[in-house]
Amino acid sequence: MTKVYGTGVYDFRRHRVAEYPTSDQQPQQPDSKPSTTPTSITLVEIQRDRLTKIAEANWSKTAKEGGVVYNEELVKEIYEKELLVKDDGKARRTVVLQRVMILEVSQYLENYLWPNFDPDRSSFEHVMSMILMINEKFRENVAAWICFYDRKDMFKAFLERVLCLKEGRSLSIAEKTNYLLFMINAFQSLEDDIVSKKIMKLASLHCWHSLSFGRFQMELCLNPDLIKKWKRIAKKAKEAKKRGESFDMSVMLEVKFLRNLIEEFLEVLDSKVFYQGDENGGSSVHGIDQINEASILYCERFMEFLIDLLSQLPTRRYFKPLVADVAVVAKCHLSVLYRHEKGKLFAQLVDLLQYYEGFEIDDNLGRQMTDDEVLQAHYERFQAFQLLSFKKIPKLKELALANIGAIHKRADLSKKLSVLTPDELRDLVCNKLKLVSKNDPWTERVDFLVEVMVSFFEKQQSQKESINALPLYPNEQIMWDESLVPSINYSGEGCLALPKLNLQFLTLHDYLLRNFNLFRLESTYEIREDIQEAVPHLLAHTNNEGQPAFRGWSRMAVPIQEFKITEVKQPNIGEVKPSSVTAEVTFSISSYRAQIRSEWNALKEHDVLFLLCIRPSFEPLSADEAENASVPQKLGLQFVRGCEVIEMRDEEGTLMNDFTGRIKRDEWKPPKGELRTVRVALDTAQYHMDVSDIAERGAEDVYGTFNILMRRKPKENNFKAILESIRDLMNETCIVPDWLHDIFLGYGNPSAAQWTNMPDLLDTVDFKDTFLDADHVRECFSDYQVVFTHSDGTENLNPGPPFRINIPRNLKGISHALPGNEKSTTDSVDVATKDIADSEKEKLIVEAYMPPDPGPYPQDQPKQNSVRFTPTQVGAIISGIQPGLTMVVGPPGTGKTDTAVQILNVLYHNCPSQRTLIITHSNQALNDLFEKIMERDVPARYLLRLGQGEQELATDLDFSRQGRVNAMLVRRLELLSEVERLARSLQLPEDVGYTCETAGYFWLLHVYSRWEQFLADCDKNQENPTFVKDRFPFTEFFSNTPQAVFNGKSFEEDMHAAKGCFQHLKTVFQELEECRAFELLKSTVDRANHLMTKQAKIVAMTCTHAALKRKDFLQLGFKYDNLLMEESAQILEIETFIPMLLQRQEDGYARLKRCILIGDHHQLPPVVKNMAFQKYSHMDQSLFTRFVRLGIPYIELNAQGRARPSLAQLYNWRYRDLGDLPYVKENSFFHRANAGFSYDYQLVDVPDYHGKGETAPSPWFYQNEGEAEYLVSVYIYMRLLGYPANKISILTTYNGQKLLIRDVLNRRCADYDYIGLPNKVATVDKFQGQQNDFILLSLVRTRFVGHLRDVRRLIVAMSRARLGLYVFCRRSLFEQCYELQPTFQLLLQRPDHLGLNLHEIAPTTDRLVGETGPVHLVKDTDEMTGIVNFRMQQLHEAIIRSHQYSDYSGHSASEGRIEQNGSPDLSSGHDMETDFQNLPTGDQPIRAETPNIDTNTNDDMQVDASAETSGVDKAASLNEEDSTVENSNMEQ
Repeated sequence: MTKVYGTGVYDFRRHRVAEYPTSDQQPQQPDSKPSTTPTSITLVEIQRDRLTKIAEANWSKTAKEGGVVYNEELVKEIYEKELLVKDDGKARRTVVLQRVMILEVSQYLENYLWPNFDPDRSSFEHVMSMILMINEKFRENVAAWICFYDRKDMFKAFLERVLCLKEGRSLSIAEKTNYLLFMINAFQSLEDDIVSKKIMKLASLHCWHSLSFGRFQMELCLNPDLIKKWKRIAKKAKEAKKRGESFDMSVMLEVKFLRNLIEEFLEVLDSKVFYQGDENGGSSVHGIDQINEASILYCERFMEFLIDLLSQLPTRRYFKPLVADVAVVAKCHLSVLYRHEKGKLFAQLVDLLQYYEGFEIDDNLGRQMTDDEVLQAHYERFQAFQLLSFKKIPKLKELALANIGAIHKRADLSKKLSVLTPDELRDLVCNKLKLVSKNDPWTERVDFLVEVMVSFFEKQQSQKESINALPLYPNEQIMWDESLVPSINYSGEGCLALPKLNLQFLTLHDYLLRNFNLFRLESTYEIREDIQEAVPHLLAHTNNEGQPAFRGWSRMAVPIQEFKITEVKQPNIGEVKPSSVTAEVTFSISSYRAQIRSEWNALKEHDVLFLLCIRPSFEPLSADEAENASVPQKLGLQFVRGCEVIEMRDEEGTLMNDFTGRIKRDEWKPPKGELRTVRVALDTAQYHMDVSDIAERGAEDVYGTFNILMRRKPKENNFKAILESIRDLMNETCIVPDWLHDIFLGYGNPSAAQWTNMPDLLDTVDFKDTFLDADHVRECFSDYQVVFTHSDGTENLNPGPPFRINIPRNLKGISHALPGNEKSTTDSVDVATKDIADSEKEKLIVEAYMPPDPGPYPQDQPKQNSVRFTPTQVGAIISGIQPGLTMVVGPPGTGKTDTAVQILNVLYHNCPSQRTLIITHSNQALNDLFEKIMERDVPARYLLRLGQGEQELATDLDFSRQGRVNAMLVRRLELLSEVERLARSLQLPEDVGYTCETAGYFWLLHVYSRWEQFLADCDKNQENPTFVKDRFPFTEFFSNTPQAVFNGKSFEEDMHAAKGCFQHLKTVFQELEECRAFELLKSTVDRANHLMTKQAKIVAMTCTHAALKRKDFLQLGFKYDNLLMEESAQILEIETFIPMLLQRQEDGYARLKRCILIGDHHQLPPVVKNMAFQKYSHMDQSLFTRFVRLGIPYIELNAQGRARPSLAQLYNWRYRDLGDLPYVKENSFFHRANAGFSYDYQLVDVPDYHGKGETAPSPWFYQNEGEAEYLVSVYIYMRLLGYPANKISILTTYNGQKLLIRDVLNRRCADYDYIGLPNKVATVDKFQGQQNDFILLSLVRTRFVGHLRDVRRLIVAMSRARLGLYVFCRRSLFEQCYELQPTFQLLLQRPDHLGLNLHEIAPTTDRLVGETGPVHLVKDTDEMTGIVNFRMQQLHEAIIRSHQYSDYSGHSASEGRIEQNGSPDLSSGHDMETDFQNLPTGDQPIRAETPNIDTNTNDDMQVDASAETSGVDKAASLNEEDSTVENSNMEQ
């Protein structure tokens, strides 16, 4: 049976790798001898670099083989000269980035530092060097802890050494920052057992020993449950003292560690941020030259550290009192840095820390507090303070008697406390309230004491209030705030004021709020990019009247002629912002040509537009000014506000693009004139903020300044609907199913939602067509002795499908989860042992039943599955049809889609009343899934496809809402005509088929009654074999069947057929009953909504559509019981969460019963455009990947049917037990070699081409001309051999290279019809989910490995090819990359020069894969180009000769010598043959690709192409799950 895996220790930490600029702004230290690595570092310079030479001599492979001895002094020298940053305070950098990168790439940590680490003897520099290497791995988002797994005990000793590193030693600010960064990374790795066991002790209850006595008493009073736990700790200490052991808790490492870190931070904040020695002593606001940038970075990083600890429940529970005891937030608020212009990011981080310190959660129980509970706790706390004041502090009697609502605001409370003297205030805060320790020197400051009091007692804004007060559209202040929306070139060296998506979340509100902020800021980044693209085209200038004017034009932006606010409605009760604000914008489209006019005319309701105010400077900026100016200053951009279209009218005031039904279709007229007026809804929260600024501060009226209206591409402009969905979820009682709630937040038992732990299981499952035969059942339940029975319980000796199985709850092979770093150890046993084992196996009862006859017509027969599912797939199907959470990891080519479809099929038949929602990331994947569902026994009337991609479905049926409504109406007429025919056959009036209602009465009165009478008569005449044939009441109706219904020989057989006929009639009237609603509902909208909410049993849509339309689904009362997500590892966290909540809860409970997530976390994650959100906030984390990291059990499909077994070895090492299906092992198609090539896969080393390797015309736009030319030459070579173009795809890892390859293809191939262009030229990222027979892959880089270090990108790149993969790259660079070793070691077992078999001239060969034949190794790009050019020249001469021969023989040259596909027909012509025989290699005639070759010559290729789901023409858009081989493999 299948294995279910839980990750336990996850075998890689982070795997997001980004590309960063390699500029080095840190000046080289005077005493360091190596030359500074320049901004644009070349491979030659890296090879000449001092560090590279040291690596080669000491820890490279050759050095190991030579027995080089470890040198501790070398480690010290490297640290001091290369890694240690001079502590001059001017630079924010903590390391010299390039030096660290070179060391990390050379495997300094894996090959030198870690193998030679000794906890007792290793120096400080050794430990710090390891810390820096680990930090660099996290910065580059590659596996950081994996190299430590081989020596876990030593790693524990390493961590202990790290924690004690500061003892007796003073660290520089840069070293403190690096140390702190290591701790941040360690606390972000709590899923790794080797890290968490030691690190979690630092934030345990032991750290309360460092609390002040007053705070300690307060916390124990608030958490009485902890008193017992504390007494146990105290008891251990007493017992240790009795034994004579020294057991002083106050000096234990985990007790003081965090407290010491906080105190060290406060010291830096107070005295190190600004230079000492000036006249003000460093306490006032200084100039820029007096600021210590390194200290500011340290302070920012420390805020990040505190936020991380408070935003995870395991660390928050005991750490929060420590933060409150030291009053970190209050001290930060009062610091100089908080108010300084350089401290903007620090201030934002402090505010974020304050938010998490006061988060609405019960820290002890981990339960989200409701708004009422928060308010009640606030009132109780304030009431207790008032009571204390009344009794003990006469001066505060006024405060004690006041209404809480009048004094719980900051200003009011501060004013009331001002009556106390400093000593009285200190006594109140430290002794009576015990908020801070009286020994804290800060208590001498009155402002500090007031800040502590106010922070503790003031009413905080609730999470709902804060999210409702946020505008959904970004404004100009947020857009260009680099700490919130960083530029694309975020290097990972600094921190940002952004929330992080971690493994765990405090509450659902915390989850939603983090996602809301990140999604909003990611959208802001994209909008900012669009503004920067559109505005410059307008050529803004100031005219003679001093007004802004525009010389140019932009496709996406148009000048506004008039803007006016038309209506501002009163606020809703309990709110201050208006309920709605509407405005009218008038603009002209006269300057646009027809196509762009139509785009502006296509604006419709709910489209989002942006209003801009542009004021260009009167004179152009000078070069120096332009260099220092911000983007808004360069553009003259003053204000940005978003709005949503309500309606648009033309010059005559006629409504355009109305979808509400106000304008009937036949009354529609094309728009008139060139002026357009759009009525828009402004953001009410932003409007309230703007109006408040005008009233309170005298700010400029923003709404009187707009002069540009900007639109965006519709597909990229759906952010507002998604943000509204998140905000609505925050405002609702957000109900996640109880069985999923804790797991979703990252707590509790990871296997709690597994089906074996769920109630209400399906005891007996009808598997329908899942199993093809009895042997298939035995294979899938090999842990059992399978016993087949008849329906009456007797043993069945000749069983056949379908089967019903009683599923035991403790089903063997699926009920347990293995830790993620363990392999399954199922070994083969000998035959004798196996026989004994079989006799001892537990019995599994399988019922082989005879299905009822579906009817006598061919269309009545159910569609049958032909895929022979593997035992693992059957395990996934069993898990999927049972309640709970099912996670299926599908490696490339393992039939994820087939498994998903069979889950849906079996689920439909076992739970026919339940509804299932299908969600995918892309339209293509959804269509692939939907097309396969239609091939199963699920009636088309129960299928519905929502969204824009429906038209791409490769089917004659229309599965959109409108299409299904039309189909139901057509089907209604067909069925009613059948009812009329039935009435005629029974000699009854035909008007019974007038409506569905009359047909229903006809069924009860005339059809069903006759059937009941017939059954009663049959019971009395079972001995008469002809009775059924003679007395069946509907014989005349079924007289048109293809074969006779009854044979009159056997009563049982005829009775079975009669029941089939009745089943046909029953289905007809059941369908009519379902059509009845379409008679009663008259409007198309009502009919479509009924279809979606009541009739459809399987509804499919993309995650984006679900987020956009959530509000509509709720209003319509949409319901579903099961959720299946394909591609779930490619879907953002929030876009996975929203589809779980597209329905309202029923009586406070969630209806969702099953959640099935299918994906592959070893392939690429969701796309996040901004590197900062991806790297810093982990926004590209999918829910699927997070669940895997949390250790939730999953089933990993383990047999691939896509690629040759040899090709699959390039990536199957990444998976547990990924093998091959019998199909790819046995089919000769996979055994035959690639014609013209010596090997089926090869790494081709590409040297510098014209003295150049990689180039970057602009940042991150990497190109490699040598690889492009080489790769295109190989493509031409394949085409000349006759390989079909649609079977070849060209991939690369960078967009720049993709565009370069396209240019080369257009230059060298497009003009030749017989060569043409390949199936697709794409980046690896874009090609995920697709496949092709032959892949040519360019890796581009020659200096640094770049983002291919992300192992997931490598897996995608290696798993796209089915028959041939040729990788063009720089060997010397990629062979030394630690993360890529398993794949590149295999690749490098073969020659690194392309091996060709020049004697093969056809697209097929009888040579087997392992046979190379005569090998010609191509030296370089130029030689490959020469081979191709020579062959093309020969072919060109052959074509000319063929024309001459045609003319000579009296035929026209146009008579077919050039075939339809543009390829020359070289099948005749003796002269050509003799000419080709003169090739230097002795080749036979070159045959270009002809129709004959495509259709006849390569029979195997033809078979394969027909097996592919979408056929030859759609190979480019195939999804990986929809491959031929994956399906047909299982058939064979």
